[in-house]
Formats: sequence, structure tokens, C-alpha cells
Amino acid sequence: MTTAITGQPVGEHRVAVTVRAGELVPFARVLLQRGYRVALIAGHDDGDALRVVYLFTRAGADHRVELHLTCDPADPHVPSLAGLSFPAGRFEREIKDLFGIVPDDHPMPSRLVRHFHWPRGWHPMRRDAGDPPPFAAVDGPYRFRTVEGPGVYEIPVGPVHAGMIEPGHFRFSVVGETILNLKARLWFVHRGIEKLFEGRTPADGIELAERVSGDTSVGHALAFCRAVEDAHGVPIYLATQQIRAILLELERLYNHVNDIGALCNDVGHSILNNQAQRVREQLLRINDQVTGHRLLRGAIRIGGAQIRTLPDPDALTAIAADAAGIVTLALSHSVIRDRFTGTAVLTHQQALDLGTLGYVARASGVLVDARHDHPLHGVSYPHPTHTHTDGDVLSRFLIRAEEITASVQTILGLMRDFDQASPVDAPVPRPTLIHASSGVGIVEGWRGTIVHRVELDVAGSLTRVRVVDPSFFNWPALPVALADTIVPDFPLANKSFNLTYAGNDL
Repeated sequence: MTTAITGQPVGEHRVAVTVRAGELVPFARVLLQRGYRVALIAGHDDGDALRVVYLFTRAGADHRVELHLTCDPADPHVPSLAGLSFPAGRFEREIKDLFGIVPDDHPMPSRLVRHFHWPRGWHPMRRDAGDPPPFAAVDGPYRFRTVEGPGVYEIPVGPVHAGMIEPGHFRFSVVGETILNLKARLWFVHRGIEKLFEGRTPADGIELAERVSGDTSVGHALAFCRAVEDAHGVPIYLATQQIRAILLELERLYNHVNDIGALCNDVGHSILNNQAQRVREQLLRINDQVTGHRLLRGAIRIGGAQIRTLPDPDALTAIAADAAGIVTLALSHSVIRDRFTGTAVLTHQQALDLGTLGYVARASGVLVDARHDHPLHGVSYPHPTHTHTDGDVLSRFLIRAEEITASVQTILGLMRDFDQASPVDAPVPRPTLIHASSGVGIVEGWRGTIVHRVELDVAGSLTRVRVVDPSFFNWPALPVALADTIVPDFPLANKSFNLTYAGNDL
């Protein structure tokens, strides 16, 4: 087979290639060798056939390639890409659970999303799935990896936790205080988010996108809107792009400040957490002034953005100095620095192999960032020069600290260069569709790269929305980093990753 990848242009920097089963693995291998990454794999039920869409993206040129593979709904099988890409293998297991599409020759074909009470043969994303049937223990308990030997014991944690967090089960195999193996079992709440998008108008889908993960309202809403805009070919004004970038950085700010305090709290320094929460409250009040909502909801819309006012530059400058002071106090304390340094290390190679994203990847020296790889038109960001890339808790703490400073500088720069002549939220005409269309939106949320892919029918209604939060890529890295870490450091390591359950358990 030729290595030339040519396809039908279908959107911004994107081409689609229809492949046969025997062509899938060779095509994917070529793309990965050329520096693309697996950004998304989506199952589709087209009624008369099942289809799998593989989205590969490449930084630099911001190029995107989709591979479309159709299979028989009566006996749906596709070749597995798990041997080429670890994230691809997890996407395949998810699609098998939700659509019943079997990845042939998968090295670990065990269920990922399905829990034991799901009736055998029920795939909730199929058109004919119907209402959820009664719970029934038909598949038996989840098979955790067994670790045996002198002095080995297990510690089960969750899925119900003492704090106000969502359900997740952690199974530790331990000798003394040292973790030999950790398995995180998620998907206790399959909310059917992607199913809820079906049949909605894009405008009605924004509110749902804002609630994929509550602390990432801007990131998911913007990725969704960019996907719809890509499908319709809607041009976006420069001022709108600048406002969207400001909102993304405001969301990054309040979450990173929160994590700075929480990490200090996890090693017993609640006073620093109290100070960080004070700063976070100031940021939430700025959010409210700017958008009318403390979590920045309602500001992002198809083709535009709407705010009440730009943030106060002096207030942001003071917050940056305040946050830097908290970081200095934290790292000048020997107990904090000792607990952070060398704890829960994720090496550069591990981060690459697992396909990690966001600050988790950057703290291990993997410079993946959609602000540079897939930028908003007309918006430029200073290129990151992170010096703390040892992959431990300290690096993940310092990456956040550096990004707090950078976010404030970015917002100040955007306001200074704000395009006063450009409309902010002028109505953008939407072309009439003559056939079904698709679009992809890529955004660097505060946790990492968010990808939404939408398909619309001729009437403009959503027929499929695929959502990928960076936590889907980063959850497998947490158990890897915790090998040889002591159990008392689990809360600290866990917070340094700060992964979302909601964005993962769609």
C-alpha cells in the first residue's frame, strides 16, 4: 500500500479517508510515524451500518486526518490499533462496551466502561438500545490484578468516598507502606452525555457541553462551539477569539490556584490552602464580573462570545503576585519540598507512551499544548519554557505555578492588544447545509487538550457528539506514577494529577 495519505477535505485543516479493514493498521502506522497522535476514536450507529471514526492530529501544521471504517452491524469487528497506540486500545475497549464493536486481536480486551450489573449484550450508544434495562449481575465482579507474596495485602478505597467527589474505586496492593500495584476502576456513573446531545440544535447543546465537567465549563463549551463552527465553516472575529482566549485563561487561573492550595493542604499546611482559597475566591468574583457567572458559564456561544466587561488589569496583577508569594512560602518550607520532591514520578518515556496531556505531560517534559498546536486564529501565546520536568509532584506543582504567571501575562497582553474595531458578538450568518457535515474542535483546557467532534444532519441537528476530556488520557498514568510510592502519599499524588471523574465517565 502506498504511504501517501490523501483524502476529502471536510473541515479546518482536516481530511477524511474511507478505509477498508485491511488498510486501517497500515494507514495508522504511517500517521503515527509522521508525528500524528490519536486524538479521538468514535463509534457511530448509522442505522444500516456501524462506523468507527479515527481522528489523528499533528502539531505544528495543525493538520488533522480522519479514517472512517464501516462494519456490519450484525457482526461488527474492526482491526485493533492497540499494538500501535496505548490510547487507541482504551478507545477500542470503550467502543466495544458502548457499541458492541469488537477490536480483533486486542491484547487486553477486558471491559472498560461496562460494570457487572449491565445486562449482557446491552450497548447504550446503539440506536436500538432503548431504556436502560434492570440491573442484573450477569458478568460477575471486575477482575483486578492479583498480587501475592509474603506481606502483601490489599487496601480497597471507594467507590463511595468521604469527600464530596464522584465515585471511583482504587485497589492498592501493598507491602508495608509501599504501593506495588494500583488499579483505578472508574465509570461507576455512565451519564449518557453523548446520547443526550442527539437531536438537539447546536445552540441547545452548549449548556450540556458546559456541564461535561463542571470545573471546565469554558474549555468544553469552546471545543463544542469550535466543532460546530468547523462543520458550518463559520468565520470568527478577532475580538471574539481574544475574548475566548481570556476566558480560557481565567478558567485556568482559578483551577490552578485551587490546586496549589490543595497540594499544600495534603501535606498538612492548611494555612497555605486557606490563603490559596482566598485568592481563588477573588478570581471567582472576577469571573462573575466578567460573565455574570462564577464558573464562566453562558459566555461562549456559536460564532461568538459575550462578556459584561474585561477583567481589571490591576486586580489580576495583584493576584499573580499573591499566588507567587504563596508558592514561595510553600517551597521555602522543608517539609513541603521534601514531600513533593521525587514523589509519584512519571518519566518522560512513560508520559509519551501513555499519551498524557496537559500539565501532567508538561511536568514530564512532553510539550503538548493545543494553545500552540491548534491555536485560536489571531491569538498568539508565548512559547512555554518549563524548567521543572522531573515528572514528580514538585514538577506538577511548579508547572501550575508557572502557568498562573503566564496566564495573567497572556490576559494582560490580550487586553492590551484588544481589537477595538472588530465586532465582539456580531451575528454570523450560517450557511444552509445541503448535506450532512462534521466538525472538530480542539482547545487547551486547564487540564489539557479537549477534543469535540460533531456530526449534523441536513436540518442542522446534532446526530453525534464525541467528547474527549484529557483525563481519559491521563487516568492510566496515575497508577504508573504511584508504583513504589508510599500509601500516605496517595492523596498528594492524586491531587497533583487532579483528574476528573465526570469528564471521563460520560
